[in-house]
Amino acid sequence: MSIATKTGDKGKTALIGGERVSKADFRVETYGTIDELGAAMGFARSICGDAEINELTKKIQRELFLVAGSVANPHFDEAPKPYVTPEMIDDLTAEVARIEKMDGILSDWSLPGDVSAAAAYDVARTICRRAERCVVRMHESGEKVDSRIITYLNRLSDLLWLVGRLLELKAGVDSSLRGPNEGQRWSRAW
Repeated sequence: MSIATKTGDKGKTALIGGERVSKADFRVETYGTIDELGAAMGFARSICGDAEINELTKKIQRELFLVAGSVANPHFDEAPKPYVTPEMIDDLTAEVARIEKMDGILSDWSLPGDVSAAAAYDVARTICRRAERCVVRMHESGEKVDSRIITYLNRLSDLLWLVGRLLELKAGVDSSLRGPNEGQRWSRAW
């Protein structure tokens, strides 16, 4: 079987369940953005030398296939088991809490770029935020989508920001956007 099925040559693709839609359909755009996120995380992992972060990243990449599958299935709620579980969200929340408790983790906006792997995780974070916005737009427009995905992606973007800061901390880099006494502090991860 070839990857080139030619069934999409006229700009249509199949959702889970067989319904054919335009490749410009917002559902396709959304799960494509989640796929892009998984690829960006793979790139980040490929240049990250931290084994613990790499294992965490690989676990999340596997979960993102489930998240994208949920979006690609307009009948996700009829699946034998949920694609996105509360445990998946709880695991991300626990990782966020664990890293936030570490001494020296940046508590302000960051200026990414001094550590390649950290910058790659920041790129993944921005793609994650775009995926989250896509899911929110689907939800708000009345498209059928699992609302747990919004929570999952929101938590994941927080975690990706923290992973970048952790890698900078381990490299001895101060990525703070401002110096001490240089203005108001805002949310760190947007």
